[in-house]
Amino acid sequence: MKKIEAIIKPFKLDEVKDALHEVGVSGITVTEAKGFGRQKGHTELYRGAEYVVDFLPKVKLEVIVADGQAEAVVDAIAGAAKTGRIGDGKIFVSDIQTAVRIRTGEQDEAAI
Repeated sequence: MKKIEAIIKPFKLDEVKDALHEVGVSGITVTEAKGFGRQKGHTELYRGAEYVVDFLPKVKLEVIVADGQAEAVVDAIAGAAKTGRIGDGKIFVSDIQTAVRIRTGEQDEAAI
């Protein structure tokens, strides 16, 4: 099993969710996040004073899928989240040793 984490722009969430549904993903965890990468934030003007916004709003998605589904999920996220501008985000893929559905006790792929 693979855990796929993606940090994307918030306004792309619905498009990514729809793309994941199309490739058969049935469960997703979404967390509001703040951060920056190469874009390093930006400056804004508020009541005549300029200030630096270091952390920009982002959305973090987490999906656990079978090994064979991981590549399609990564492609779906990347395709739906891409704007072509700096700050589009990142996708991370890591191995999952085990998963347990608490309610039923199902394990591994049966639990996802």
